[in-house]
Amino acid sequence: MEKISVAVIFGGCSNEYEVSLQSAYSVLSHMDLDKYELTLIGITKAGAWYKYNGSLDNIQQDKWWSDKENCISVSFSPNRYDNKLIEYKQGQLIETTIDIVFPVLHGKNGEDGTLQGYLELIGIPFVGCDTFSSALCMDKDSAHKLVEHEGIRTPASIVFTKRQIKEQIATATKKLHYPLFVKPVKSGSSIGITLVKEEKELPKAIAAAFCHDERVIVEELIEGFEVGCAILGNDELLIGEVDEIELEKGYFDFNEKYSLATSRIHMPARIDADTALKVKRTAKKIYRTLGCRGLARVDMFITKNQDIVFNEVNTFPGFTDHSRYPNMMKGIGLTFSAIIDKVIQLGLER
Repeated sequence: MEKISVAVIFGGCSNEYEVSLQSAYSVLSHMDLDKYELTLIGITKAGAWYKYNGSLDNIQQDKWWSDKENCISVSFSPNRYDNKLIEYKQGQLIETTIDIVFPVLHGKNGEDGTLQGYLELIGIPFVGCDTFSSALCMDKDSAHKLVEHEGIRTPASIVFTKRQIKEQIATATKKLHYPLFVKPVKSGSSIGITLVKEEKELPKAIAAAFCHDERVIVEELIEGFEVGCAILGNDELLIGEVDEIELEKGYFDFNEKYSLATSRIHMPARIDADTALKVKRTAKKIYRTLGCRGLARVDMFITKNQDIVFNEVNTFPGFTDHSRYPNMMKGIGLTFSAIIDKVIQLGLER
């Protein structure tokens, strides 16, 4: 049986570059080489694209880009449905046919619809959500408004742009109840997020969020705990076990997400069967409302009154073998390799 040619893209111009390297290392380590012919494409922080032929350890350790002998400049053919990767090697152009792209990228310029739009334009199939859904889910404000329109509760919030002055921001936020989260509208891994407990902390938090985006969302803290739901599929959906984040203090920031220093992930979540079913149904509705395809992780809060409140959707969540999404799918019997097989097949079907 002929192997499927998969181009795995990692790195990227994103503040989640390092996270991508860890996800890519895990994905590449679990791909069945009897099924797939792999082409590795690394994107540096500066935006240079290279076909990488070196060791996987160098990817994990962020040394791949300095391995000059194994880095060759590449681009995709702009001809629609050509499905060719073009290498620029010693004055020659070398073409490789690609069946599908597996973008193991997080955050801006990878998970936000930019890369997806490029691949749709040139007609190469890819793993994960399409351009529109990727962009919509990355935009916290737009995603909240659309989900709320479908009758699902979202946190009370206000969005600001850099053009608005401090006095306008101070006046508008008086409508909200502290504590507040200040977030870049388009960012992931809790980067640029601050938990504000009183008004005097607000200007510094807003300035920090503006370092990562042109718009900032200020939203009320939801009293309760966070749960996640892993979903796999295009039309027919496979729902993983629900997990739960237990916090000792503060919130699930970047450090906690990747170290679990003072927090724990419970999988399955410590909720009863009826609540778990309600969470899964809500996650499924959100997934469809936002047009997700392939895979996504839907994050929600459960309040003290057992209400479900939408937080966000990660269209390409952390993808190491110990990350939340794979673990939720392991809860229903899917191995990491099986997840990879399924998302590739879903991309080819679409």
